[in-house]
Amino acid sequence: MKRVITIGGLHGTGKSSVADAVAKRFKLRRISAGATFRQLAKERGLTLEEFCRVAEGDGEIDKLIDGAQRREAENGNAVIDGQLAAWMAGEHADLKILLTAPLEVRIKRIAARDGTDFEFARRETIHREGSEKARYLEYYKVDVTDLSVYDLILNTGKYPLDGVSKIVIAAVETYFRLAAQ
Repeated sequence: MKRVITIGGLHGTGKSSVADAVAKRFKLRRISAGATFRQLAKERGLTLEEFCRVAEGDGEIDKLIDGAQRREAENGNAVIDGQLAAWMAGEHADLKILLTAPLEVRIKRIAARDGTDFEFARRETIHREGSEKARYLEYYKVDVTDLSVYDLILNTGKYPLDGVSKIVIAAVETYFRLAAQ
């Protein structure tokens, strides 16, 4: 077992927070596609929406981020979060988790995280998710609405963040224990 956990989901579902908790609990490396994307946008002085438009015309941006996820999964001992983490890790992932939440919940979280107003976050998120969905289908033939790749799906809108982390950690602990037998 390589001890690779992937955590996928749309923006604002809690991927980063849960991945941080899982990585800390199991002493795994933490790899975040979203953090990398946000950092690249910041380095270029662009908003996420602006950088998303740049990525629409430059496939190398997604391929850079996604290739890094593949390599990190091959190396093992990692929690990898991102919309395509399950697909990029492929057979190297031991457990593939999807976090979901209703759109309104996700937008409120994103607005609070980014310090923006609700309508700006809504517009930016809807555009970004539509753009990403189209690019992923074009580049990798991956349909992000196909949930069959996941081992566990959890609606994070039903629980407080610490509760979501506890549920996911319990699932990972159980999986690791059973796999070791």
